[in-house]
Amino acid sequence: MKKLRNHEQYDPLAKPEAMIQGEKYRFTVLTSRLIRIEYSEEGAFLDDATFAVQNRNFDVPDFSVTRRENWLRIETGHICLQYDTTKAFDQESLQIYYTGKNASVYAGRHLPRWRFGVSASNNLRGTTVSLDTVDGACPLENGIMSLGEITVLDDVRSYVLSASGQYLPRQSGQTVDQYLFCYGCADAGRYDFAGALRDYYQLTGKPPMLPRYVLGNWWCRYYAYTQQEYLNLMNRFQKEDIPFSVAVLDMDWHYVKIDSKYGGGWTGYSWNRELFPDHKKLLSDLHEKNIHVGLNLHPQGGVAAHEDAYEPMADAMGTDKEKEETVSFNIHDQKFVESYFELLHRPHEKDGVDFWWIDYNTKIRELSPDPAPLLNHYHYVDNENDTRAMILSRYAGPGSHRYPIGFSGDTVSSWDSLAFQPYFTANAANIGFGWWSHDIGGFQMGSKDDELIARWVQFGVFSPINRLHSSNLRYMSKEPWRYNKICEAAMKRFLKLRHALIPYLYSTACRHAQGDFPLVHPLYYRWQTEEAFRNKQEYAFGSELLVSPIVQSMDPATRMGAAKVWLPEGIWYDFFTERKYIGDEVFTAYRDLNSMPVFAKAGGIIPMTKPSCGDNDTSNPTSLYIKVFCGADGSFQMYEDDGISYACENGCFALTDYCLQWGERPVFAGVVTKADCTAVPACRDYEIEFIGMQNCDVSVSAGIPFAKDYTDGVITVTLKNVSGDFTITLGHDRLMENDLLCWLDAVLENASIQYTLKETLYRELTKDVPLQKKINFLMGAVQDEHMRLALLEIITHCDI
Repeated sequence: MKKLRNHEQYDPLAKPEAMIQGEKYRFTVLTSRLIRIEYSEEGAFLDDATFAVQNRNFDVPDFSVTRRENWLRIETGHICLQYDTTKAFDQESLQIYYTGKNASVYAGRHLPRWRFGVSASNNLRGTTVSLDTVDGACPLENGIMSLGEITVLDDVRSYVLSASGQYLPRQSGQTVDQYLFCYGCADAGRYDFAGALRDYYQLTGKPPMLPRYVLGNWWCRYYAYTQQEYLNLMNRFQKEDIPFSVAVLDMDWHYVKIDSKYGGGWTGYSWNRELFPDHKKLLSDLHEKNIHVGLNLHPQGGVAAHEDAYEPMADAMGTDKEKEETVSFNIHDQKFVESYFELLHRPHEKDGVDFWWIDYNTKIRELSPDPAPLLNHYHYVDNENDTRAMILSRYAGPGSHRYPIGFSGDTVSSWDSLAFQPYFTANAANIGFGWWSHDIGGFQMGSKDDELIARWVQFGVFSPINRLHSSNLRYMSKEPWRYNKICEAAMKRFLKLRHALIPYLYSTACRHAQGDFPLVHPLYYRWQTEEAFRNKQEYAFGSELLVSPIVQSMDPATRMGAAKVWLPEGIWYDFFTERKYIGDEVFTAYRDLNSMPVFAKAGGIIPMTKPSCGDNDTSNPTSLYIKVFCGADGSFQMYEDDGISYACENGCFALTDYCLQWGERPVFAGVVTKADCTAVPACRDYEIEFIGMQNCDVSVSAGIPFAKDYTDGVITVTLKNVSGDFTITLGHDRLMENDLLCWLDAVLENASIQYTLKETLYRELTKDVPLQKKINFLMGAVQDEHMRLALLEIITHCDI
């Protein structure tokens, strides 16, 4: 096994002064809001790391302990725990109160906010193991976030890490081992979700740094391609200028049609030479195209006698080769684990396989104890070369964020499934899980719906991992050219956008690896308003963008899709149309298939790249394209390293701060704050768009050649051969207003309504009259609700 990296550093023994222990109980005060509670009739308490919990060695917070008769009282700056030491833990013997201004008081008495064994009714939920066969919504497990209550992380059934580095089932006689997250009180009017997530990551381990290539587009399909068919497909993608940085071969890479005496064919470790006569060349050819490769794995069937590696595996495990006995899968046997990697996986990795898709099914999850956590852990740490480990696998409970990426299962291809995924994805942040990968477009069932696939791809671009996937049905695949021309163009545009966003995505991934919010997270992490909690399909995408995917088909009147949007206070811009919105409002956004509701805050800075035609390369670009949304101060720190090795842990990375200082003469600056990375280009070209501006002169720091262009509210400044810091100064701070005539023209031209009504609407809505008069006219003149709302969005966001 390779050495543990920064996200897996075990320090499980809490400081003695943080522990309060009796004969059958132990409490550990980790922070003023995080308490571990343990109970054992045998007095057996656990100090080892578990699958979920790695670190208990926190700095000891201030707290007091009071003992009166049979009662124990522990009080921190936020809570008071009270326990009757003569009893086992139950609802009456163990209670917690919030203290101070957050205390709940009735008739002069404090009320308990938590009783042992009582579930929190206001838990904001976390995630679940799988969306297999789910058509729409499904129940989610509890997370660590709640409104006004205390949440519980139950660790009593977790695997325990032995001194040898092997995870073993827990043997102690503990009946209770829980961590109480007491962050549900609204301190100073705000719930401390950031504090809860920070302390959760300190307790369970931080997320690791992903390889840069995983943030591009993924091609994945359950289909029996031949070697030449697969290369032809990748060549077609390049010809069509559709970038893919990852290719995942589903189970048909190995033999699946085998003699029944060897099993059902789901498990396999031998390349199917009929389909792939020269798999090494296939892997080499894909790598030459800057495409990384993953292979599907269903390990539960063990190793049957038809496999290439059967004889050495049978020898290692003492299996009777003469009888062709199958080597049983047993992830709990350390000898099997060592042989499993040495004989079955590492040879493929030496041939060029970059990672494994561990697609164990629900039956294996029914084994006791559940092997899923061990599969994820052992696969992740078994990486002999110096490239960053990565797996695609099933979620295996708290702690799974250390083993990205999560495969959410074989989803149903339907609008209901798409509608659930934005909420499902963002909500997983409540248990620290930030890297869900969905079957974009749906895996199974459903019927052909071009619009559905296009909208799903749009969501995929603004989700953690964009992996197109589908079943082996002949006509169920996600190549854009399989769909009508409008949807094809939309899919291509968005797939190219995903590739262009990699500088922004990778910088955000770096912050997440340091314990910051996941790329996709709920609005209420940053804005705690009623609308932020209510609008579950809208989410934050990094620090600069809000996204509300369109998850329903277009209506016949507007011929556009719609999504409900809430924007916080301040100035916001549509990422695609660059129209300006004033926040603190709720509205319905209508967008055709070329767009979707994505909004950037004023001061938002999005570093991107413009890849050359047919280029799958995800390395640090020599030319940066930066979108700067004007109207407020803003900053963004771009992180870069070699994208693949662990050299970043030794300081080999670069940081560039991009800052916008808003004033009468706004200044945008790029400042290299750390340049220790050989993978960063010595010189760069820049194309910087200042969005929302009236035309003005610009000046650039001395010695840097530049060009300036202005079109429709966007000042574009081009810089050549920049080798260090630079500044751009704008001549004024005047912002553009939205063009009512242009916006209205675009919507009415596309609308499927009577021509005479279009004419009337254009005439009346372009009059120079008060807004309320226009609204009153609209309500009376237009019967179709979607048409009314689409026009309402226009007239409430335009001045003429």
